[in-house]
Amino acid sequence: MSATTRPRRTVLYLPGSNARALEKARSLATDALILDLEDAVAPDAKSTAREQVAAAVTAGGFGHREVLVRVNGADTDWFEPDIAAVAAAPPDGVLVPKVSSAADVAEVEAALSAAGAPDDLPMWAMLETPRAVLDAAAITAASDRLVGFVMGTNDLAKELRSAHVPGRAPLLTSLAWCLLAVRDAGKTIVDGVYNDLDDAEGFAAECRQAVELGFDGKTVIHPRQLDACNAAFTPTDSEVAHASRVIEAFEAASAEGKGVVTVDGKLIENLHVEQARRTLAVVEAVAAQGD
Repeated sequence: MSATTRPRRTVLYLPGSNARALEKARSLATDALILDLEDAVAPDAKSTAREQVAAAVTAGGFGHREVLVRVNGADTDWFEPDIAAVAAAPPDGVLVPKVSSAADVAEVEAALSAAGAPDDLPMWAMLETPRAVLDAAAITAASDRLVGFVMGTNDLAKELRSAHVPGRAPLLTSLAWCLLAVRDAGKTIVDGVYNDLDDAEGFAAECRQAVELGFDGKTVIHPRQLDACNAAFTPTDSEVAHASRVIEAFEAASAEGKGVVTVDGKLIENLHVEQARRTLAVVEAVAAQGD
């Protein structure tokens, strides 16, 4: 499965200090995991969390689930030991918070190299500050090692002094700007979290919005959010059927030397075929995960 088609519909945060949660993660219906050493871990539990996460990554057993480790920020005393632990027991990627400039990317990349991390260890970055949004284009192009991005919507809302409201109108400009930069770089981006675990309807609506905006998936904070998020980012049977019809009709028309084809009354062009092929690729990649 290539990095470009690897599903990231659901990306579940788990506190690195919770050994039981780390064990349970091996059987959860999520495409990716963020084993967290940062916000979800109290200062006096940082060392324990680091040891437990390193042991869990080394032990493996996560199946198809992509395992990212979120380290503490480069401006903290925990950053260097976190990087050392990641380098020694490399996960599928390291997620760095508070990345606000290309210089921040270079600093983390240098730290990974100094710690002996594999050259091909992917880096992910949190986009969660006004400066990160404004400099998103420079950040996304700062390193080939940098392959994915996570919107830190809670921190961004705090920095903007904006309200958490249905529809996220105060954040839409920032979300769209980051999406533009990441798509221009040809990389992956997942949406931020939804805080109210008891508001299933609101969460489903925000998942639909994330799909419509163009995100690859969404970060979640509890296993009970997984099913709805997976469903939102998985093409429906009707979407799959339509994609198949688009590809078949276009290929048949091309074989006959026709330049124009319609499906369900709509004109089909190359761009629609590309979208259809991506839809089928997502479905195939999800099916290939197996477990």
